[in-house]
Amino acid sequence: MSDDPSPGGHTSPTVPAVLISDRQTAPVDVDALAALARETLIAEGLRKVELSLSFVDDAEMEELHVRYLDEPGPTDVLSFPLDGEDERGLRVLGDVVIAPSVAARNNPDDPSAELRLLVVHGVLHLLGYDHEEDVEKATMWARQTAYSGVQAP
Repeated sequence: MSDDPSPGGHTSPTVPAVLISDRQTAPVDVDALAALARETLIAEGLRKVELSLSFVDDAEMEELHVRYLDEPGPTDVLSFPLDGEDERGLRVLGDVVIAPSVAARNNPDDPSAELRLLVVHGVLHLLGYDHEEDVEKATMWARQTAYSGVQAP
């Protein structure tokens, strides 16, 4: 059995499955970001899992931000944890939704670095990491930096 992703974004059970949806127009290296999500999951000891990674425009992100957090305006990343199992027996972690245009505004000098940081940030939230308390934040930020290669602000 191969560890390479098969057509349609599905992978063998030894490599995390990352399903991609790109519903916006900014240039995004979705393959590299999906690989980063997989690497993050493997580094966290998870292989037989699946998540979706969606890239959306400002309007869609704002709609999600208002609907789920009751906050106006678009944000850079949202995570929607699930905890189920798909038809292949993979644990479904949930969805990470990213607005590349917001990422570019947050870090105009290096939007691709910002996207790497946001992918890892979103994946870590699906795994239960949080940053509400200082100790939790220190742990999450250390992992974000280690996995993304980008220092969180």
